[in-house]
Amino acid sequence: MKVEGSNSLAQSNFVSSKLELDELGFSVVNEVYTSEEVAQMLKVIAAVNSDKATFRKSEDLFAIRQFLKEVPEIKSLVFNHKLKELLSEVFNKNAFVVKSIYFDKPEKSNWYVAYHQDLTISVDKRVELEGFGPWTVKQEQFAVQPPLDILERNFTIRIHLDHTNKENGALKVVPRSHLKGIYRPETIDWSVEQEAVCEVESGGVMLMKPLILHSSSRTTNGQKRRVIHIEFSDVELPTAIQWSEKLN
Repeated sequence: MKVEGSNSLAQSNFVSSKLELDELGFSVVNEVYTSEEVAQMLKVIAAVNSDKATFRKSEDLFAIRQFLKEVPEIKSLVFNHKLKELLSEVFNKNAFVVKSIYFDKPEKSNWYVAYHQDLTISVDKRVELEGFGPWTVKQEQFAVQPPLDILERNFTIRIHLDHTNKENGALKVVPRSHLKGIYRPETIDWSVEQEAVCEVESGGVMLMKPLILHSSSRTTNGQKRRVIHIEFSDVELPTAIQWSEKLN
């Protein structure tokens, strides 16, 4: 069964969002930012020097890794009073930022992302540790799959700077799949599972558990999809490694 749209699954009430996040693995909260706040964030992003190694520029994608570190002036705009209130209500007060990326899929972007879980975390170096692996390196950033209990404690917010629907690559998710541990996409039984399309207004936020199966389609309406992706945790790693982007 396919469920299109997010109105029946997402409430503006922050308490409802926490219940949805825990039960379904995702929730959508609109009107976290005003149109003026969105415009100001885009203005700051447009002014940054994009020649650094953490920036990726191509015809169909512009991305900034370690976004909050590379663009520190954005932090006061991102963490406005509404987002702080949402984080306080929905998440553990001891949580901290562990990863941040800015994505811009331009109008002609033809990216398709198949169903997957976010199974890796970003750390400062590679160290062989029991329960951690496999390892990868992307743009000089170390990533590793940690033990399942760490992934289960993490959460993600996606700040939408454009209205996003099924025509311009809104995320599709499998509700409750975050409760099933490591869930290989090739084993999805669509006679049992359902798909939800997470439409988010400009200035809205999507909350998600990294273990939820998620995917996105190609853009078909010629509209941008600009997103600030921030991951949080409340787990301290073994002393041999550190979160690469830890920010309180």
